[in-house]
Amino acid sequence: MLFTPFFRTFAVRRIMDDAKIINDPVFGFIKIPRGLLYDIVKHPLFQRLNRINQLGLASVVYPGARHTRFQHSLGAFHLMSEAIQSLQQKGQFIFDSEAEAVEAAILMHDIGHGPFSHVLENTLIRGISHEDISLMMMEQINKDLGGQLNLAISIFKDHYPKRFLHQLISSQLDMDRLDYLRRDSFFTGVTEGNIGSARIIKMLNVVDDRLVVEQKGIYSLENYLTSRRLMYWQVYLHKTAVAYEKVLVNMLTRAKDLAKRGHQVFASPALSYFIENDVNAQWFADHEEALHMYEELDDSDIWSAMKAWKHSDDKILSTLATDMLDRRIFKVEVHDSPITDERIDELQTMIARNMGIDKSDAHYMMSINRIQKDMYAVDDDSIDILYKDGTIRDISEASEILNVALLSKKIRKYYLCYQRFQ
Repeated sequence: MLFTPFFRTFAVRRIMDDAKIINDPVFGFIKIPRGLLYDIVKHPLFQRLNRINQLGLASVVYPGARHTRFQHSLGAFHLMSEAIQSLQQKGQFIFDSEAEAVEAAILMHDIGHGPFSHVLENTLIRGISHEDISLMMMEQINKDLGGQLNLAISIFKDHYPKRFLHQLISSQLDMDRLDYLRRDSFFTGVTEGNIGSARIIKMLNVVDDRLVVEQKGIYSLENYLTSRRLMYWQVYLHKTAVAYEKVLVNMLTRAKDLAKRGHQVFASPALSYFIENDVNAQWFADHEEALHMYEELDDSDIWSAMKAWKHSDDKILSTLATDMLDRRIFKVEVHDSPITDERIDELQTMIARNMGIDKSDAHYMMSINRIQKDMYAVDDDSIDILYKDGTIRDISEASEILNVALLSKKIRKYYLCYQRFQ
């Protein structure tokens, strides 16, 4: 008995030596085992996520929304660890190597995001998604780590026989979504997104190599789907955040167009590369340096460029950069039907007159977008409910509160954003 405290202390030290403990504001202590998983977290490409905001420009509406892709990736990893442990306790046979691989894959699932999360896609680069770039970066990290990520990449690409492991990474009920809803709710203060992630994970099971949710978890799923819908329209697609993002998109587009015309546009070497070149999927394939330049990009490149562009001789670029820095957001109108050509022409005329620019350039000071989102895609990777008698039903059929029409209804809105003059 006299030696018990010693052994307890020794055991705690051993646990601490075998893992890195991170204090997360959402889930508490997250344990990262030393070895492959900790090597990923230490890698420069993963550390880069510290410099990319999870919610882009949503902080214009919710000032607390300044958490990073790094935090989200750690949170998704934590939930993956919980899900694997829960499935193993229910008798699902998952090798230690598979558990480590799927945890590695979820750690890196967002590693290819660019500055401001999604803004760079279809602005400075085209025809290639952040998922494609994530895979390129995974391959690079795999090379750096001597091929230890082969299994993780196979699972990420959905090439591994146990498909339910891929579903944990990418599906309508994956660890990515469970984390970002909880985390984004926490940092924005929008309580509607505070889903019961722990309950959902405890109710997960596998039948015929597919993830299912046991019947007792149906109410948590109903809350999850409803919360996701509310979070999209209250946070991710909030009209003010969308309008602010359009200022940024138009500013980068203008900078790129000026560079094409031979103007000198101040930017960091990495940002200059994407301003001066038409980078698409084929460009990435043909130019090895493209990925390395992309890896150098983060939010700070664009913020620093704005501070120089504010003083540009080009009135349009200067105005848009000033709008960004001084929080002068485009005015936004939300319509239920497409914006008429007459309304667009009227706005362009007004903008050209007020700014003293050619009407042909007025499109930089406005944006027309159709935005749609559904709560649940019936035809996509479904969410299945497992009943006690062994039968399985889709959530859209099993729910007493939600019906197919409501679940699959595509809400479509038309956003008209334009420069303010008052």
